[in-house]
Amino acid sequence: METTTTQPTFAVVGATGKTGRRVADLLETGGHAVRRLARGTSPRFDWEQPDGWPQALHGVDRLYVTYVPDLAAPGADVAITRLTKVAREAGVRRLVLLSGRGEQGARRCEEIVLGSGVPATVVSAGWFTQNFTEGPLSSALETGVLAIAAGDTREPFVDVDDIAAVVTTVLTEDGHEGRRYELTGPEALTFGEVASLLTELTGRDVQYVPMGFEEFHAAVTEEAGAETATLLTELCREVFDGRNETPADGVRHILGREPRSVRAVLTEALMAGRPA
Repeated sequence: METTTTQPTFAVVGATGKTGRRVADLLETGGHAVRRLARGTSPRFDWEQPDGWPQALHGVDRLYVTYVPDLAAPGADVAITRLTKVAREAGVRRLVLLSGRGEQGARRCEEIVLGSGVPATVVSAGWFTQNFTEGPLSSALETGVLAIAAGDTREPFVDVDDIAAVVTTVLTEDGHEGRRYELTGPEALTFGEVASLLTELTGRDVQYVPMGFEEFHAAVTEEAGAETATLLTELCREVFDGRNETPADGVRHILGREPRSVRAVLTEALMAGRPA
């Protein structure tokens, strides 16, 4: 007798995050059944409780993974290794991993995924433009101070909606297995230039204050704890050395159009009065 299953084909690990919720929304808009996975969902997915992963991935065919707090964090490689094993045993036939551009620790996790035996694709993204409107730097809109340990490094900030569109395409179209795509915006800006742009768009003075690494670590420790401070400080030390200044062509390659600029993304967010 023919049987049917009510299990969704697609699953998104990190479905409450910036890219995860957008990917899930796009998939559902496209008519796909999506299992949104996070600590507050049912089934539950918690990176600290791997015993629950088999249930969370049961019946899943295509999987999008975002790791918290970051693939460069200590222990991320162990968690990703374990997850790929669970995914393989669950019969996952396509896995897309979100990675951080220029992060050495993230590259180790990329290699684990690409060599796991599960058909996989890596999407390596630059710093999110939306960090200025809904992320850790959004306080600058209220305080007028954009403070981070980035010096005068240029970064080709990338639109999270572009990332989600690329991930959705890779999940739903054939031909991307074993590939690694770098995603950035169309131009590299300094944080000072972003502050000037925020000033222009909001009419409120926003100043960029470049912090030293020790000063940045102390400030983040006070706000978020020493563990988070150490991770973020090391990420700033690593990626803001100029290695990521050249824009990549991943968005154009996958979507057939130019990526959205920082100006376009911030203008849309601020005009709407909501996070981008």
